[in-house]
Amino acid sequence: MNIRWLGHSAFRIDTAKAKILIDPFFTGNPAFDESTRKDAVAGVTTILLTHGHGDHVGDTVQIAAETGATVVANADLAAWLGSKGVKALEMGNTGGTIHLDGFSTTFVNALHSSAQITEDGVSHSLGNANGLVLHFEDEPTLYHMGDTDIFSDMALIEELHQPQIGLVPIGDRFTMGGAVAALACQRYFNFQTVLPCHYGSFPIIAQTPDTFVTAMDGVSTRVETPAVGGTVTL
Repeated sequence: MNIRWLGHSAFRIDTAKAKILIDPFFTGNPAFDESTRKDAVAGVTTILLTHGHGDHVGDTVQIAAETGATVVANADLAAWLGSKGVKALEMGNTGGTIHLDGFSTTFVNALHSSAQITEDGVSHSLGNANGLVLHFEDEPTLYHMGDTDIFSDMALIEELHQPQIGLVPIGDRFTMGGAVAALACQRYFNFQTVLPCHYGSFPIIAQTPDTFVTAMDGVSTRVETPAVGGTVTL
């Protein structure tokens, strides 16, 4: 499995059977190198969305049109994307699992909001925010937490899914900060590897992973902090 961080909360996951984008926020993402866009979307089979905010939906409509990738999102967000012209959609909701070629995606809780404001100034609710747990046939289980604070039912996510890889928001202000994210990883999970995200993009959130890395010091979990565009192979 290759995990490529594309800035903010965007990741590309490549396995033997699937090429997955999660929360592909490229246009308007200060951390994303637009010159790498073609490579980032090449051959994508599936786009997974944690929630409906613009910095997570990102370029989904355009990428889906370019690649024919199937978009997976909660029911409200999927319906909204359908109205924007997305054809290949798989919708679910919290607690549900969608089975795709080579892996499945389960929607789990996240403590956050999910909406977009249209040009007329109206805010449209786009369902509940979620984390996503990906189970693969021959690869470690991966949990993208989405945007969230710590919550005690993370213990149930660990009990039900035993994720080995965590993609963890650490930026503070809109999600938990680095120290609290480290507490979540240590108290509720037995991750083998974690990659922090949702930092280093907008100036009002954390610019480095240092607080998280320091708070994870001394634990057995491997912490990977690739540069934007960098790949971790597991």
